[in-house]
Amino acid sequence: MNLGDLDPVIHAPKRLVAMAVLANTEYATFRFLKEQLGLTDSDLSKQMSALEAAGYVKSTKRGRGPGSSTNYAMTRRGSRAYRAHRAALYAMLDDDVS
Repeated sequence: MNLGDLDPVIHAPKRLVAMAVLANTEYATFRFLKEQLGLTDSDLSKQMSALEAAGYVKSTKRGRGPGSSTNYAMTRRGSRAYRAHRAALYAMLDDDVS
């Protein structure tokens, strides 16, 4: 196991859970992610911005004002990075440490 195989952007626990949610759905709303992760608006925004800056997720906004919503979807790049990160975690956990 090589620690370099772990993706530092995805490895942060909040972002890892967000990626896991997005890996299992076409998209998720900001509100849904906030509820699932138990985060504040500002913390979720920060985590999703980091994933978006890395090109792992894309966001789309619907509407304006109080009724608006933001949806997040995993990109192909994000899907590849998430699968590679999971594989690295599994390899690490399966290592024989005896």
